[in-house]
Amino acid sequence: MAMTLEQGEDWVGGRWQGTELFRYNYRPQVPAAESPRPYFHPVRTLGGDVVSLYRPHDHRWHLGINWGLSNVGQENFWGGATYRRGPGYQQLDNNGRMNHESFDVLEVAGGVLRFDERLTWVTGDGQTWIEELRQARVSVLPGGTAWRLSFATSMRNVSGGLIPIGSPTTEGRPDAGYSGLFWRGPRSFSGDSFPGGTVLTPDGPGGDELMGWRGPWLGYTGKHDGPGSRASTLVFCDRPGNLCYPCQWFVRTGIYGCVCPAPFFSQEYELDDGQSLVLGYDILIADGPLDVAACAELVATGLSPDGRAAIGPELEEARS
Repeated sequence: MAMTLEQGEDWVGGRWQGTELFRYNYRPQVPAAESPRPYFHPVRTLGGDVVSLYRPHDHRWHLGINWGLSNVGQENFWGGATYRRGPGYQQLDNNGRMNHESFDVLEVAGGVLRFDERLTWVTGDGQTWIEELRQARVSVLPGGTAWRLSFATSMRNVSGGLIPIGSPTTEGRPDAGYSGLFWRGPRSFSGDSFPGGTVLTPDGPGGDELMGWRGPWLGYTGKHDGPGSRASTLVFCDRPGNLCYPCQWFVRTGIYGCVCPAPFFSQEYELDDGQSLVLGYDILIADGPLDVAACAELVATGLSPDGRAAIGPELEEARS
């Protein structure tokens, strides 16, 4: 049974052998203070276990898997309060939104579900600052051991001025380098008073002490609630062509489980007017509690030239 594309009024999704793997919600119905932006949720393993969380009570602006930037000049395209040097977190009237404009491509071809999307980033006071081209590719790895979500974005500054892109850490808050492709995991994947998730890197396993670690990939494994103590593993992969490769990682396992490859963790990037920034990532989603060796093998399989749907470099060509 092949990959199939499903569509709703404001979402598209993919299904494999009867299991809905994901929904991509491109017209989110969330409050303006949460910086409305497209997101993937629910996200499931091939076995059907949900590995994403939507609008948790502790951080209502955490939306499954999504692309969000916390410090875009003086604007916030992440949601919630903005961290500023000196006063700290403040809920300001600066939450922007990412508006879906169109899909240039929306299809399944050669077993790969693919979409190319155009978006505009609009500030809280109604100014268009960024025009984005976004691509996603979804495919099942050889042997049916896991599936891959490949994500790429090209953001062009159309604001008329320079836009610095940073994070709370670049504003002075230690270990808060989040900004980029962000995943919020199920509650059962985290915990301060009981074993939560386990972080897996090429250097070995760990937990919250790996906040800010720099490397090419980072895995996260956790257990699900319910009978059987089922587990799942996600492996997030940076790309060699990305800014600051290999990136620093924003990762937590205690108060909640999350992963963000964070190119703006500790240094601002200045996006000039008319300039584009292209970034791409791959997420490998597997059933079971993989160890470091199994994660490395999954990365080798999932990112092989024959296995990955290469996306990203052609984004600028699509503008014409």
